[in-house]
Amino acid sequence: MSAEPRTPLTRDRVVAAAVGRADAAGLDGLSMRALADELGVVPMALYKHVANKGALLDAMVEALFVEIGVRDASADWRGWLRRRATEVRGALRRHPWANGIMETRAPGPVNLRHHDAVLGCLRGAGFAFADAIHAYSLMDAYVYGFAAQEAALGFARPSDAGEAASRRAASVPSSDGLPHLAELVRLLPASGYDPDVEFAWGLDLLLEGLERRLASRR
Repeated sequence: MSAEPRTPLTRDRVVAAAVGRADAAGLDGLSMRALADELGVVPMALYKHVANKGALLDAMVEALFVEIGVRDASADWRGWLRRRATEVRGALRRHPWANGIMETRAPGPVNLRHHDAVLGCLRGAGFAFADAIHAYSLMDAYVYGFAAQEAALGFARPSDAGEAASRRAASVPSSDGLPHLAELVRLLPASGYDPDVEFAWGLDLLLEGLERRLASRR
């Protein structure tokens, strides 16, 4: 019986395997040797497709921007920015290793088109150049910051926050003199902490603020 043909090694396959490994083990667990072992090749074979680990990280970030996609322009700028923020947060939840390097790696073509589209949305809505830059920076600070906090808290379900609050409350000798924290540990177990609700609340507030800013400039 003849052996099954080996799947050819391609750049896309290398990048996809690197993303999968980083998803499972983080960037600290991603090395060229470990990636080569996973793909069943010698490490030198990888360098036919990526020049070095830095180039691999660039390609991994580009793959995430491909996953996020580039939306066509829309007259509904708030809805457009909402969808974009939600999609970026979703990508960071699936690939938490990317938070911190999404905006620092050498940008690929889809990455550049994505950024151009966001600026185009803001400029098309009527924001002056400086305000569009401020708005973009604010949006990214919110999305990336929320994703980092979400990963640090590690709540997979809304009820997890309530359970954590109950454990924390039990570990505090006394809440005397801390009335607001006492209220928190009393009420949070019942309501839980839903990151989707929290993200939407903050995003609504941010977009409302941008809309008021835009109206005040007209």
